[in-house]
Amino acid sequence: MEDGLFKGLKVLDCASFIAAPAAATVLSDFGADVIKIEPPGAGDPYRNLPNLPGYPRSEHNYAWMMESRNKKSLALDLANPEAREILYKLIAEADVFITNFPPPVRRKLKIAYEDIAHLNEKLIYASFTGYGETGAEADKPGFDSTAWWARSGMMDLVRADEDTTPARSIAGMGDHPCAMALYGAIVTALYKREKTGKGCQVKSNLMANGVWSSSVLAQARLVGAKFEKRRGREEALNAVTNHYKCRDGRWLMLSLLAEERQWPAFTKCLERPDLFEDPRFATKPDRHANSVELIKILDEVFAKRDLADWRKRLDGNGLVFGFVGILDDIPNDQQMKDNDVLVPFEGTDILTINSPIWVGGETKRQPKLPPSLGQHSDEILRAMGYDDHQIEGLRAAGQWANLKSRGG
Repeated sequence: MEDGLFKGLKVLDCASFIAAPAAATVLSDFGADVIKIEPPGAGDPYRNLPNLPGYPRSEHNYAWMMESRNKKSLALDLANPEAREILYKLIAEADVFITNFPPPVRRKLKIAYEDIAHLNEKLIYASFTGYGETGAEADKPGFDSTAWWARSGMMDLVRADEDTTPARSIAGMGDHPCAMALYGAIVTALYKREKTGKGCQVKSNLMANGVWSSSVLAQARLVGAKFEKRRGREEALNAVTNHYKCRDGRWLMLSLLAEERQWPAFTKCLERPDLFEDPRFATKPDRHANSVELIKILDEVFAKRDLADWRKRLDGNGLVFGFVGILDDIPNDQQMKDNDVLVPFEGTDILTINSPIWVGGETKRQPKLPPSLGQHSDEILRAMGYDDHQIEGLRAAGQWANLKSRGG
């Protein structure tokens, strides 16, 4: 095991799909030893995500590469008591157990907190659900598209106006922020354990993270704020916190919140001194009162040059703006590479997305390619004290399998 902040930390990833396993991935980035528990046969269903209709085709299992880097795979049929005993032995020596199985499944497999807490008083049991673990919807399954994006109001709030069809989320859009919440809960519990010597259960869920992400507007509603009618881009109340289409079809986003100070520099970059002198736009209140007229003018201005040209003209002038990125930008984004947002897998030139936190004085491990299904079963069982005869007996009895995954 290589060095890292969490060197020696033993983590069991007994979860599926994105948010909960991704929290384990972040722990692995900082050196934790993570064992992925998967069912024999097809393994974690998440392995099959890129094969679903509508997903990009690739020779690489890109979803699995990101979520399961650095991990070891142990295939166990947890419905079988003998296989469950193997898991219990691992739990007795583990620091963190992560699961997002629905509560009824945890109870059926006997891996609920009350089933295993007595095995290890120092264990951090991290559970993740769609809608929380109490109430009428506690057992209801959910994905980030339903429980985080739709339930929170965000799916509605991002619509340009009330007549626009609600926008669908993309794969993992809510799961990855939720993973950081679960990671934070785990690290907080590890700190508590340092103070008390005892483990505990920590929880998070998609619904809670969704409302947290809705934040400002959700809180406004909670205090009874009066909302104005939603306005489309062409009728926005502030022209300098709006987005504009460039000549090459790319979009640029302005966010000039300090517009009284930034307006002179902005008009200079646009080479439009007439806008600075125009009495319709002389002050902030004037610009807001005449926002529709100003948006029409800026639409014409930005349509005359390509995005790359506008970036050069606006950069370095104290103006806050961004461009609407597309996926084709990412592989060549030098700023992302310079800041280790994109890092290569060990021994390859294949890039992956780093977890978005860094700790002073700590170096993250270089990502290792994810395991095939059951790739480390023999290794893990031998480390637990099983000999070759016992391992073969378990295999023959179907308790676990050492299989190569399809595309894993």
